[in-house]
Amino acid sequence: MVKRTFFVKAVWDADAKVFYSESDIEGFHIEADTVDEFEEIIFDTAIDLIVANHMSLPDLADTPLRDLIPAILWQRPEVPAAA
Repeated sequence: MVKRTFFVKAVWDADAKVFYSESDIEGFHIEADTVDEFEEIIFDTAIDLIVANHMSLPDLADTPLRDLIPAILWQRPEVPAAA
């Protein structure tokens, strides 16, 4: 069965002053100055990486489309970082 739920979490690095990602999506790494920029990158890249790294050609050929659509659990930081 194809894995359908993945998580992405933004973590603030106070030394580098960037948000970086923690995720179970293979090949997915983000560093961004703002949460909004971080979120934009998620929506631009996550689905493509899931299809490329977590789904095989047989999965794509033999699984109904509704069972292939992944859910991405995006967790925004709880406390805004100080500028």
